[in-house]
Amino acid sequence: MAKHSSKKKRVIWLVVLSVLLALLVLSLVYLNTGYRADKKSIDDFSKDYNVTETKLDGAIAYGNADSEYGVIFYPGGKVDHYAYSPLMRALAKKGVPCVLVEMPFDLAFFAPNAADGKQSAFPGVSRWYMAGHSLGGVFAASYLKAHLSEYDGLILLASYSTSNLSSSGKKVLSVYGSKDGVMNRNNYTSNKSNLPAGFIETAIDGGCHAGFAMYGRQNGDGTPEISSAEQIVATADIIYDFLTANE
Repeated sequence: MAKHSSKKKRVIWLVVLSVLLALLVLSLVYLNTGYRADKKSIDDFSKDYNVTETKLDGAIAYGNADSEYGVIFYPGGKVDHYAYSPLMRALAKKGVPCVLVEMPFDLAFFAPNAADGKQSAFPGVSRWYMAGHSLGGVFAASYLKAHLSEYDGLILLASYSTSNLSSSGKKVLSVYGSKDGVMNRNNYTSNKSNLPAGFIETAIDGGCHAGFAMYGRQNGDGTPEISSAEQIVATADIIYDFLTANE
């Protein structure tokens, strides 16, 4: 009887270990797969937006320090951070230096405080804004909430804030594409109350969820009516106008 019980326990442990191993393998596969940057499209775009690109510890800085405004950017979930290089270049070309943060496994969830110390890349900047796309925007908003005294505002691309910033007094810009098929519209609408009154909301006509960067089509996204390059340039213009309004 004892021998039978021991054998049964070994079987149970083998089943448990097999399940845990399977979960581990699936987790590793998930964490190491995602949307890669479209290097060719980025290189083509960069020819017209040739700005200084400086590698930092866990980030890339774009532009020069001689500017009033600066942006620290969190990439979207499961998206190679370099896919946002065109948007950073477009902003830097307009005189807004940017710091593009690299996330572990391309998920801000694993490094919500990755913006720490990144302002030192441009010590001359006096007005900093947190920014992010999709999941990155959620964590950018959360970071801003915990560092209100260090930032002037927030820029959300196809994203929303789950942190209550309604009484923060910060400037907030929310931009999304009219053809976005990925962003959860219910969450977007229900979380508007977390933003300060008078926040700026802009829809890019014909834009989609993935169009803020260059990583190709995203599963479930709508069909865009403009190119990623067009959406990126339009986004840079919108952000610049938002930053410099009421000067």
